[in-house]
Amino acid sequence: MSMHQRVSIAAILGLLALPTLAHAQDNARSVQTPLHVARETTPNDARRILGALASDSMEGRATGTAGAHRAAKYIAGEMRRMGLTPAGDSGFFQKVPVMITAPPPPSAPPANGRGGRGGGARPRLMPSFADLDSVPAERRRTEVNVLGVIPGTDPAVKDEIILIDAHYDHLGIRTPQTPGADSIYNGADDDASGVTAVLEIARQLKEGPPLRRTIVFAAMIGEEVGLIGTNWYLAHPAFPLENMVANLEIEMIDRPDSLAGGPGKAWLTGFERSNMGEMFQAAGLQIVPDARPSQSFFTRSDNIGFARRGIVAHTLSTFDLHADYHHAEDDVNLADFNHMAGVINTGAKAARLLANGPKPEWKPGGQPTAGRR
Repeated sequence: MSMHQRVSIAAILGLLALPTLAHAQDNARSVQTPLHVARETTPNDARRILGALASDSMEGRATGTAGAHRAAKYIAGEMRRMGLTPAGDSGFFQKVPVMITAPPPPSAPPANGRGGRGGGARPRLMPSFADLDSVPAERRRTEVNVLGVIPGTDPAVKDEIILIDAHYDHLGIRTPQTPGADSIYNGADDDASGVTAVLEIARQLKEGPPLRRTIVFAAMIGEEVGLIGTNWYLAHPAFPLENMVANLEIEMIDRPDSLAGGPGKAWLTGFERSNMGEMFQAAGLQIVPDARPSQSFFTRSDNIGFARRGIVAHTLSTFDLHADYHHAEDDVNLADFNHMAGVINTGAKAARLLANGPKPEWKPGGQPTAGRR
C-alpha cells in the first residue's frame, strides 16, 4: 500500500437465496447461489504462496528489477496451473513500458526512495512503447501486469466484468541503516498477502460452479511507485472499462486487526461510499467498515484509479498500522496463516457474490472524481 455464466436453474434449485440486498437496480436481481462451493483455502495454502512471493529470492519485488520479473513468472505459473484463461497481450503478461529515471549525482545525499535498489532512481510509466524506445536502452524496462480470467456463462451478464486484484511489487533491496541488518524488503504483508488472496480466490472460483459474470484476476506492478500497472491497465484494459461493474482490491491481510474484530475478519475501505459492503454483510460475510478513515486508505491503493472512472471499487484489508509497514521486518515469519485463510475464504465468497448477485452502486456523493477524494 503506497503512501500517497448465468448459473442454471437446475444448479441452484433448492438452495437458499441470498438476503434481499438494498439499493439493487431493477435489472440486477438477487441470485440464488451457494457461497460455499469449493475446497476452502487452508493455512498451508496461504503459507505456500506467501512464502514463495516474499522469499529472499524475489529480492523485494521492486518495479524494474529481476526480483519483480521472477514474481510475475511465479504468479503466471499459478494462474496457468489452475486453468485460468490468459488475458494479457503476451499470454498471462500485459506488457507495461517503464523508464528508470537517472539517479542523482554521486555528491547527492543517499536516497531512501521507493522501488529499485536505491540511489534515487525511480520507475516511470511511459505513454507508449514507442516513447520508451526514445530513451537510452539502459533505462528501458518492460514490466508486466499478470492477468487471468474466468469467463462468465450467463448470456445476459457475461460481458459484465468484475476485477479482483492486488499489487505484487514492493520496495526491493536497500542499504540498511544498521550495518549487517536485513536489506531485503520482502513485503510479505504489503502486498504478497493480497496476491496470495487473489490466487486462492481464483482457484476456489475456478473449482466451483460456473459464474454469471466474467472475473478478471490481476496482479499489478508498480503500485508503490505511483500505480504504474493500474494506470497502464486503465488505458489498455483487457475488457472495455464501460463493461466493468466492480473492483475488489486486496491489500495487507497477513495479520489480524482488532478493530475489525480480530482473526479472520476484514474491513473495506470507503465502506460508506457504496452499497458493496452492505451487500457483503447481508450475505453474512464478516466484513466491516474501515475504522481508521483518517488514514485515507480508500485513496491509497490501486482501487482509487478505477473508482475515479466511475467503477465501484474498494479495498479489502486487515492492516492494523503495524510498525513493519515499508520496513525490512515485513517478513513471512510474522504472518498469521490461520487468519489469512479465513480472510481469503471470506474474499472468495465476496467475489462469487459480485459475480452472481446484483451490481453494487455508489451512494449519492460516494464516487470520487479525478484529483479528489
